[in-house]
Formats: sequence, structure tokens, C-alpha cells
Amino acid sequence: MPGLSAPERRGARGTGAADRVRGWLAAHRWAAGPTLVSTLASGIAAATTLVIARGAGAAAFGDFTVVLSIALIVTVGMLTSLHYVMLQELPRAAPEERPALLTTALLATLAVSAALAGLALLAAPLLTAALNVDTGTLAAGLALAASMTVNQLAESFLRGLKRFAFVAWLKLAVALCYLGAACYCLLVLGVREAEPYLAALIVTNAGFAVVAVAAARPRLGAWSARLAGTLYRHGGWVTAIAALSGLLFGVDVIFLNHWAPAADVGVYSVYNGFPKRLMGVVFTDGIGLALLPIMATTDKPLLMRRIARLAPAVAAATAVLSFAASLVFFLLMRGAYPYAPELMALSALGIGLHTAFNLYGVALSMDGVRGAKVLAGCLLVSTPPALAVLAVCVRTEGLTGGLVGFALVNLVLLAVVATTAARRYRS
Repeated sequence: MPGLSAPERRGARGTGAADRVRGWLAAHRWAAGPTLVSTLASGIAAATTLVIARGAGAAAFGDFTVVLSIALIVTVGMLTSLHYVMLQELPRAAPEERPALLTTALLATLAVSAALAGLALLAAPLLTAALNVDTGTLAAGLALAASMTVNQLAESFLRGLKRFAFVAWLKLAVALCYLGAACYCLLVLGVREAEPYLAALIVTNAGFAVVAVAAARPRLGAWSARLAGTLYRHGGWVTAIAALSGLLFGVDVIFLNHWAPAADVGVYSVYNGFPKRLMGVVFTDGIGLALLPIMATTDKPLLMRRIARLAPAVAAATAVLSFAASLVFFLLMRGAYPYAPELMALSALGIGLHTAFNLYGVALSMDGVRGAKVLAGCLLVSTPPALAVLAVCVRTEGLTGGLVGFALVNLVLLAVVATTAARRYRS
């Protein structure tokens, strides 16, 4: 700034920075309402899980958790990250190009989902033996995976079209419907089995998808095989990351189902699964909206140095919050869910490390293909030893081993990704 003294130049730069912050806040003020509504919807959905766990009992909730874990793993293959691609492609596509994007993504996902479900059912004798479940449980997991797949894809349609308020209120309506159905099954019908609650979840997921797709208005004649190939190539790295993450963070329940009673699976889900999902809601629907744009525009070596300094504090704060929140959960649950401070401390430690690892993962995802390759490489290197440690812990110590193993898995992942990011993003 010619003609200004050094103090004046510093003041001008400070004013400019303050103006940029105020401008960013003003530009994103529209997001406050939808974000609050979406967070409320996610909170109600999480609370419904607690209602089911409390009312149905630990054994039935263990069955529910096993089906959900199968569905979460299968969803990665059915969805193949097309929801992530839609969030990028729809906003920058011309209006006349959007129907082809919507239709191609929808029909391709339905075809892949049907093919995977058919192959899984044909391989049912092998899969049921490997997972230690019956054919009905496998089929329920596949049906839930299909409903979750179309749900996530349909939500990405509306978000990609910037219909944030509509999708937030629709999520809230569906969450209230699911809570109402769960309460009716518990309080009126007295249902103590997992199947009706799984059926209600599948129906509400599918209902959301139907309404969301109708609102997005795809055009059936707009299918393009060439475009489908482009979309799948775009999502390849993200799919690899999602597949490895789904395996690492979903197989703990499968291991427990092999080597522990069903009631322990349900108790483990309350100790570990619910707080982990709650932290995910806070991160994704809460601070994520403000954090992601800042990460996307920050110099990446500088960002990684800041993440390295922040990660220990993030892990510690999340662990403390998780431990404190768990006391409330278990006061509400009681009965088949005995509160043990030492187990909750293990769970809080694992969730704290998991959140710090996710912070690195989000930061790397904001660096495009380069960051995706770094994260995929870290997951690929970490997966074999992490799974071996988890299997040994669960097989030898059951529920306690599952909590120890989850913490160790995330410690391994955090160490690998922190070391790799520090080397890869040196200034």
C-alpha cells in the first residue's frame, strides 16, 4: 500500500480481514435456519435409537445394531459416492444439464444396488456363515442398505440444487414419523423384537427418498451411459476411502456378534455407537458448515500444521464431552444397560481419537485428488494391523475388548495420517 506507514498498512490489513469475516458471515446467514432444523432432525433420529434401545432391551437392540452395521458396510458399495459427486456437479451444472445428472445418478444407483443385493442373496450361505447371522438378518441388512442408499442420494440431489430449507424440514418430518412409529410399537403394541423398528426405518428412509426425488424432478429420458461412466470415475477415490472407513468402523460390531452375546452387542452400541453418532451430528450439521469453506480456501501446508496443533485439544474436548453426555444416557437407559465409568472412559477415549482422525480426513478431502490419495493411502496401510488388533481384543475380552480395540484402531489411524500429512504437506 504505497504512501502508508507500516502501522497504517497493518491497520488496513486488519480492517480488510475483519471485513472479509463479516462478509463471509453475511453471505452464509441463510444457512443458520436450515442448519438448526437439520441438526434437530438428526438429534431426534439419534434419540429414537435410544428409545428403541431402552424399550426393546439389550438383546433386541443388539440384533438391530448387527443389521445396521451390515447395512452401513453394504451402502458403500451401493452408493459408490455418487452423493458426494452430486454435491459437486449439480451446483456448477447449467440448468439444462441437471436432469441428465439426476436421472443418470438415480438409475445407475438403483441398478448397482439391485445387482449387489442379488449377488449377496446368491452368496447367502457363505455370507451368513462369515457374519454369524441367518438369512433373514442378511436380507434385512440388504433392504436397509438399499433404503439408506436412495435416502442419501436423494438428499444430495436437494442439497446440490441448493434447496437447503426444504431438505431440512423434510428430514425433520421423517425423523418425527420414525420417532412416532417407534413409540407406538413400544408403548401401544409392546414390541420387544428388532424387526418392526427396522421395517419402520426402511419405510421412512424410502419415504424421504420418494419425496426428495420427486422434488428434484429428474427426467427419465435423460439417462446417459457416458455420463454414468464419468460420474463413477469422479467418485472412485472417495469410494475407496468410504469402503476402507466403512470396514474399519463397522466391523467391530460384526466381530462382537461372532464372539460375544447379543446383549453385549446392544450394550456396546449404547456405549460406543450412540456417542459416536452424536459427535458426528455435531461436527457435520453444526460446525462443519463454517469449517469446510475455511478449510477449502486455506493454504494446505498451513492448514495441516494448524490441524496438527489442534488435534490433541479436539480429541481431549470430545472425550470429555462424550464422557459427560454418557452419564445422561445411562441415567435414562438403566435396566439392561449398567453404567461402568471405566468402560465409558474407554469409549470416550476412542471417540476422542476418532474425532481427531476425522478432522484430518475432512482437511485432506478439501485438497481434491491429492488429499484423497493421501487419505486412501493412510487407510490402506493402517487397515490390516488395525483389524488384527481389533479382532484380538474382541475375541479375548468381548465388550471391553471392543472398546479397547476401537480406541487402538483410531490411535493407529491418527498416528499414520498425522505423520503422512506432516511429510506430504511440508512447506
